[in-house]
Amino acid sequence: MLDNIIIQTLGMFLVPFLCILIPILIGQCYGLFLKSKSGKVNDSPVGSVVGTSLGLLAFMLAFTFQIVDNRYNSRKELLLNEVTTIRTAYLRAGLIPEPYRSNSRKLLVEYTNLRVGIVNDVTPEKVEYLKIRSQAILGSLWSYSEALGAQDRSSEAYSLYMGSINDLIDIYNQRITLTFEYRIPVPILWVLFIITLFSMLILGYQFGITGKKNNLLAIFISIIFASVMWLILALDRPEMGFMRLNQNPIITLHKQLNSMQQQ
Repeated sequence: MLDNIIIQTLGMFLVPFLCILIPILIGQCYGLFLKSKSGKVNDSPVGSVVGTSLGLLAFMLAFTFQIVDNRYNSRKELLLNEVTTIRTAYLRAGLIPEPYRSNSRKLLVEYTNLRVGIVNDVTPEKVEYLKIRSQAILGSLWSYSEALGAQDRSSEAYSLYMGSINDLIDIYNQRITLTFEYRIPVPILWVLFIITLFSMLILGYQFGITGKKNNLLAIFISIIFASVMWLILALDRPEMGFMRLNQNPIITLHKQLNSMQQQ
């Protein structure tokens, strides 16, 4: 599993790196060819085009980064909301009769334990088990809500409990969707790729018509842009574990609930 993570990390960096470096070198070789053939090339319009294309590339990178950053912040907010909702549901479970009270609290503690257990061990198998078991726990909690509702639909205590369980299910669905289903739209990635390709071709061409190779500068530029693109891809795939949220709130809740359960 560690090997897969390393390969994915390298791929997320090397693919953008090569997509930037290779066009620069190709454009540079073409510029050198024209320079050697004609002896003099007017580079004034080329500089304007390079500035425009790089500005557009910077805009697209900022736009794409804003998309993944917004999702990151949304996941952080949902994490805090989930912690609050779990604690509220645990407390409100004390308003309902046995055996629903004890069973609900045990399931909520297990639900919290699942999240803490995956903090330092993010693997596809663990993630899949987390999803399956979480859905089973939420299904059991909702079945308790249905049973209580059938007993007394006018009970305010039952309504408070059912509302907390419903909120917990909503937050779970939102977190799963944001974490595993939402991605940067493919058309945006294609536009970013095309702009990057032609911007780097023009930049390399500008290097070439100066009559000198700038391979070292081309490598530095590739590393800089590839690093930004890697950051965007890492934020877009939180399940890979590169950009993790601060899990202290759920860890603190885990300790609190287990302490209360033992009392």
